[in-house]
Amino acid sequence: MKRLLSLHAFLVYGFLYAPIAVLVLFSFNRDSRNVRWSGFTLDWYFKLFNNVPLQRALWTSLKVGLLATFIASVLGTLAALALTRYQFKGRSAVTALVFLPMAVPEIVMGTSLLTFFVSLGFGLNFWTVVASHIAFCVGYTTATIRSRLQGTSFVYEEAAADLGATPWQTFWLVTLPRIWPGILSGAMLAFTLSFDDFVVTFFTAGIGSGTLPLKIYSMVKFGVTPEVNAISTIALSVTLAVLFLYQKLQPKD
Repeated sequence: MKRLLSLHAFLVYGFLYAPIAVLVLFSFNRDSRNVRWSGFTLDWYFKLFNNVPLQRALWTSLKVGLLATFIASVLGTLAALALTRYQFKGRSAVTALVFLPMAVPEIVMGTSLLTFFVSLGFGLNFWTVVASHIAFCVGYTTATIRSRLQGTSFVYEEAAADLGATPWQTFWLVTLPRIWPGILSGAMLAFTLSFDDFVVTFFTAGIGSGTLPLKIYSMVKFGVTPEVNAISTIALSVTLAVLFLYQKLQPKD
């Protein structure tokens, strides 16, 4: 039975990760046709430094990801505090609305955001991409920070208030240090989702605001070259690095 389980696990992991391993391996392939292995080279990575459109797409992805992450983290912190520390009418409805984008299919989210921007007369540009990424990232940051808040006692904040601290002082000196790991974890998760997003960005990006996933998609339509594998490997490395930090910041039981 153990051998069958081990074989099953091996096949499952092989199915999931073998294509990624092949992608990384062939990013170092000397053969430009990418059909067979013909030797190790770093030429495709060096060529990326001379590929201005790819550099522009990568820079756009980083700017969108950082902006969306920062704003989503601020909004998520405020939403988590409101939903955890306060009781108010319509709290359940607000909770459902905050977390709704996490359950809505991306294709629905993308088309609805496109319709929304067009109906308001907004031209698709860099800022519509940022706004759309904030929309689907807020739920994740709120969930992560809310989970952290629910694991912290309210007694310290009450003690600070009893000692004469203002609500701002209580938040800055007592609450924020205790939930900071949750904020960082939520921010890293949001950045990963934003950096990797394709579907929502496809519907909300305009001319000159294409991100790295859109650029890779346009390149793949003409064939998967080692250069595509190289930029995909770099994007994968960024995502894995952020996820690694995210896991490290998770509270241990």
